Amino acid sequence: MGAVTLPKQDRSRVTRQKLLESAVACLAERGWSGSTVSVVAEHAGVSRGAAQHHFPTREDLFTAAVEYVAEERSTALRGLRPQGRAEAVAALVDLYTGPLFRAALHLWVAASHEPQLGGRVSELEARVGRETHRIAVELLGADEAVPGVREVVQGLLDMARGLGLANLLTDDGVRRDRVVAEWGGIVERLLG
Repeated sequence: MGAVTLPKQDRSRVTRQKLLESAVACLAERGWSGSTVSVVAEHAGVSRGAAQHHFPTREDLFTAAVEYVAEERSTALRGLRPQGRAEAVAALVDLYTGPLFRAALHLWVAASHEPQLGGRVSELEARVGRETHRIAVELLGADEAVPGVREVVQGLLDMARGLGLANLLTDDGVRRDRVVAEWGGIVERLLG
């Protein structure tokens, strides 16, 4: 029996998904300067022509990748199910030390000097930032009506982002685990 052939629309959707995943992977592995349409197409296992059919320009590809990263990060956030505040702190930090955040960082850097990406990245990051804060408040069982609680949550997210930045250069997991454990205790005391 022969292989099942997907309808053209489904094949197109699969190709687009491969290209977006490859764009994110290339950004995380190679940064902006090393992530061309040709490199992404090769990584995805599709022709450059197929890539350009879906994304006529590099900016089109990486603008779509920005949206994809934002949605994947939002999906990961919504999927968190920690038990207790200390575990919530660890789960939030994990989001900032994974490949999606690494790709987002490369997009931030590229957006800082690529006008075609700047507005889109800023807009999507603002949306993801608001959603991250909202979900962090839920996960921590925090009451933002209490003075200072909003700042505690934002401080936690800023610390997590900083650990994600540090993770770009070296895997500092041992130190990070100690910092996360301490922050879990701090958050518990401040929000308890």
